[in-house]
Amino acid sequence: MHKKVLPITIALLIVGAITTTTILLIFPYDPSNPPQLDDSGSTSRGIQEVVNANNQFAFDLYSKFIESEEGNVFYSPYSIFSTLAMTYEGAKGQTADEMKSVFYFPENDVLRPNFAAIYNDINGECESYELRTGNALWCQKDFPFQEDYISRVGTYYGGKVANLDFVNEPEISSQAINNFIENQTNGRIKGLIPPGAFGPLTKLVLTNAIYFKGSWDWEFDTSKTIENNFIITPEIIVETPMMHMSPDDKKFKYAGLDDLQILELPYKGDKISMLILLPRVDLNVIEPSLTVEKLNEYKNQTQETELGDIYLPKFEFDTKYNMEETLSSLGMPTAFSGTADFSGMTLAAHLYINKVIHQAYVKVDEEGTEATAATVVIMDYGINEPSQLVFNADHPFIFLIQEQETGNILFMGRVNDPTTE
Repeated sequence: MHKKVLPITIALLIVGAITTTTILLIFPYDPSNPPQLDDSGSTSRGIQEVVNANNQFAFDLYSKFIESEEGNVFYSPYSIFSTLAMTYEGAKGQTADEMKSVFYFPENDVLRPNFAAIYNDINGECESYELRTGNALWCQKDFPFQEDYISRVGTYYGGKVANLDFVNEPEISSQAINNFIENQTNGRIKGLIPPGAFGPLTKLVLTNAIYFKGSWDWEFDTSKTIENNFIITPEIIVETPMMHMSPDDKKFKYAGLDDLQILELPYKGDKISMLILLPRVDLNVIEPSLTVEKLNEYKNQTQETELGDIYLPKFEFDTKYNMEETLSSLGMPTAFSGTADFSGMTLAAHLYINKVIHQAYVKVDEEGTEATAATVVIMDYGINEPSQLVFNADHPFIFLIQEQETGNILFMGRVNDPTTE
């Protein structure tokens, strides 16, 4: 009996190794080395147009999230924007018009080269921090997609193609995509696509992932982190590890306004920073009026300022959103319906968006920040029914992680309870 165990074990190991190798061979490119894009024709004005579109969408989406989310919020507007921009490339008629309105997409001759330039900048080499993003198209093998669609998405969005068999191998297909995203996000986003998400009608899956890890330009001293109160409401107070620094001779961009304090904490490398909006009273005072224009107004009032003390809670949490209803309510219901027109992708079948799933993770501690997110769009064939200045963040606040030069919002969130994982 014991003699039979070893050959069976070896056989299982061999099968497992073959399966893993097969999945790795399916990857459209090395997840840690996304392709460089053609950004010829990009301009500084065009880049700002695309950044403005992303940021407008970021705040529209934030307003929707806080209608239904009472706790912490965290997402990457850039990741969602990127995935749906690739989807938009195949949309026609009313479907395209609605998507353009929701995402504020500029004309294609502006969107394409300038999206590529932003993508290339994110993926530029930097020794001070890690920042990368990558897109992919996962196509049903032997299904006829328009060659010009595949070419455009590859050229301007980096959406390289991998062929899968959603019909006969749905779980292997989901495992391949999940493994690719897990690699892209340094292991932080796992199992983005749930079991049973693919079926015989699945023809195309579009994905984006973005990963950031950076150290504070001025790090917090771990020995000064102590348990302290975080005031969610006057009636609800939790204890949380509160980081503290007294930055001697160090100036930060700061503004103390009537309704809130604003603080910008830069990361090493001088390109990425965290912007914190801390209300004087509570978030309900500032959230209703928070827009891109208001944010720019706030940022314009910041000045290099010496602060006596800075307190910021350590926090780590992840989020996951099914976004079909949210995007529909923002103004693009047709893409999810039986009247969707994605004939720019294929003329062989009627495609519609079945699912949009977004998952994100953030960790903030004394050393810096790790943040990552991934988005998947699943497209099916068929019909769907549709005194000294003190900055003390000891109560709920909003935060953004941005590129400093352009203001491009990479991640955005709200900390309502830093003790919630």
